[in-house]
Amino acid sequence: MLAASLRGNILLVPITDTSPAAQAVQLRVQRAMSGEQCLLVALEMSLFARELSKTRIRQENPDWSETQVTRELVRLAFLPDPMPPWLNRAFAPPGARPL
Repeated sequence: MLAASLRGNILLVPITDTSPAAQAVQLRVQRAMSGEQCLLVALEMSLFARELSKTRIRQENPDWSETQVTRELVRLAFLPDPMPPWLNRAFAPPGARPL
């Protein structure tokens, strides 16, 4: 019961292993960045995370094509909900019945 109630409260979980001194430097750097710079960093982090996920998917499924890897990446992004039908159809091979 206690574990279930704590699971929804992310504030109870430490979200960093960064030292306070390093965190202060990060904060100073982030505050000095322009809005455009912040967006570029966020984009780079998103692209990096996507590549990490694709690498894991490729390692788990070495025989998959790049299209199958991308489809799995998109499917995982929608979990726990299923992929929207229109997107599922977009990834279906020609002549195949989509999942």
